[in-house]
Amino acid sequence: QVQLVESGGGLVQAGGSLRLSCGASGRTFSNYAMGWFRQAPGKERELVAAISRSGGNTYYASSAKGRFTVSRGNAKNTVYLQMNILKPEDTAIYYCYAERVGRYWGQGTQVTVSS
Repeated sequence: QVQLVESGGGLVQAGGSLRLSCGASGRTFSNYAMGWFRQAPGKERELVAAISRSGGNTYYASSAKGRFTVSRGNAKNTVYLQMNILKPEDTAIYYCYAERVGRYWGQGTQVTVSS
């Protein structure tokens, strides 16, 4: 079992930045690929960014490329999502996940971008 707790969400104006954090506990953090999904009202949950166990490989949705950066600190059992040049369409609940055989989820953190 892996427990995940997100933090760092909030209200920001368009063009601003936020840094989300996700702390993990319960298992060896470096054994899990990690990432972030988001879900906007009335829309399906979508993958935003992912990072491999070592941090050497990353993936970004087209909507996130060039603006978001995913990273991890295995010594701190934490994965981060740095979000820059935020747009109103980035408004959503952001969920951290950890994946090995199964997938574990955090409770989500709200990000609201005002125009």
